[in-house]
Amino acid sequence: MTALLLTPGEIPLSDLRRLHAGAPFSISEAARPGVDASVKTVADIVAAGQPAYGINTGFGKLAQAGIAAHDLSALQRNLVLSHSVGTGPLLDDDCVRLILALKAASLARGHSGVRWLVIERLVELHRHDILPCIPAQGSVGASGDLAPLAHMSAAMLGIGDVRVQGVQMPAIEALKQAGLQPLQLGPKEGLALLNGTQVSCALALRGLFAAERAFASALVSGALSVEAAKGSDTPFDERIHALRGQPGQKDVAALFRKLMAGSRIRESHRDCPRVQDPYSLRCQPQVMGAALDLLRHAADTLCTEANAVSDNPLIFADTGEVLSGGNFHAEPVAFAADMIAMALAEIGALSERRIALLVDANMSGLPAFLVSRPGLNSGFMIAQVTAAALVAENKHLAHPASIDSLPTSANQEDHVSMATHAARRLGDMAENLAAILGIELLAAAQGIEFHRPLQSSNALEAVHAAIRAKVGPYFEDRFFAPDIEAAKTMVRQGLFRQWVEDILQ
Repeated sequence: MTALLLTPGEIPLSDLRRLHAGAPFSISEAARPGVDASVKTVADIVAAGQPAYGINTGFGKLAQAGIAAHDLSALQRNLVLSHSVGTGPLLDDDCVRLILALKAASLARGHSGVRWLVIERLVELHRHDILPCIPAQGSVGASGDLAPLAHMSAAMLGIGDVRVQGVQMPAIEALKQAGLQPLQLGPKEGLALLNGTQVSCALALRGLFAAERAFASALVSGALSVEAAKGSDTPFDERIHALRGQPGQKDVAALFRKLMAGSRIRESHRDCPRVQDPYSLRCQPQVMGAALDLLRHAADTLCTEANAVSDNPLIFADTGEVLSGGNFHAEPVAFAADMIAMALAEIGALSERRIALLVDANMSGLPAFLVSRPGLNSGFMIAQVTAAALVAENKHLAHPASIDSLPTSANQEDHVSMATHAARRLGDMAENLAAILGIELLAAAQGIEFHRPLQSSNALEAVHAAIRAKVGPYFEDRFFAPDIEAAKTMVRQGLFRQWVEDILQ
């Protein structure tokens, strides 16, 4: 995979996708003068004995405690050790790689007071695939993702465990194998490493990318379901959507027109007596368009956050000032994650209704439960039940996390974002949605079988062929779970994105 040269503050969403996929990276040397200037500012403050939060004071509620110059390195080390309190399952390797990249790029903006050596060490961990074992739970998304970033930082000190090529081992051993010395922290460096929104942002980006793949699959499965149910393409008429003007809605309708263009199945029932289709077919541009608008807004927010400086305090070398603020508060990430969660839940809810429509002979005009000789065969009966169960689970998971603040640190940190949880749950929701959409793709493909020899559009016939390359037609009952897993994997891998690339960023 081609290495990326990252310019701090100017990383596009396309590069963030590649970083999540494991692309190696380096930081542009053009950032180094700014980094060196911020380090000098910190050194001048220490030399002057001027009190500055996190440089020569305690942390949080202990900010009034002054720290002697000879204890400043121990102060930063103690911070990392005391904050390494995460619990729960470990973050996956792709997410950890992205965290390392985001933290390196943020520090390289030159407002954090850390040496270039610290930034290089993050790059080296990524390059050698030394991935800190970071427990997923323990951050409330304010004061930075303190606990998870502490575990990341501890590995740089040779403390805790890491994974190297999937093998877990002590960090000190992995550093030795790579020819790296444990990092000795300077003033401000521990705090700069722990402060920041890089964990919640990486998790939200992971959720965004999964949501994009699911969204693409849902557009394809929705169009295929319209064909299977012999639905109308009239609801996708450009004139309808121009009158409303919602951008996502217009884009989705245009995509449906493109996907269905030239369908012989559609032409076969052009003069049928049905006046209107159910909402799950007819209102796809309205629902999926609204979801697209949310995903686009979330993408913009998360791309901005990925390029941000979000630790505290911030160093302004041009004036020699150290300013305490709250960029570590991850409310933008929490809101973005909640929006993505709503989109995931609604995409799945609409998909499940189309599955229910297809298995209902009275609604679809197809054989009951999409199988020959219903009764002897149950067909897609319980596959729809599975989809309903997953939709219900996603509804519960979609409850907004950003409104659920709990005060911490003896009420010094009295409002928090819960962004890390908000972002982390997107992984489970995307997995559920992939299964729902996998079931719909199988159901819609099966519905098409009953319309043969009529052909759908060229695009949807290519979709149908892609499904059939993985899962054969379902004409009698068989062990169903592997079929669903195969279709789910196609969704998860983004194989349907090729048909809808134009409307995703």
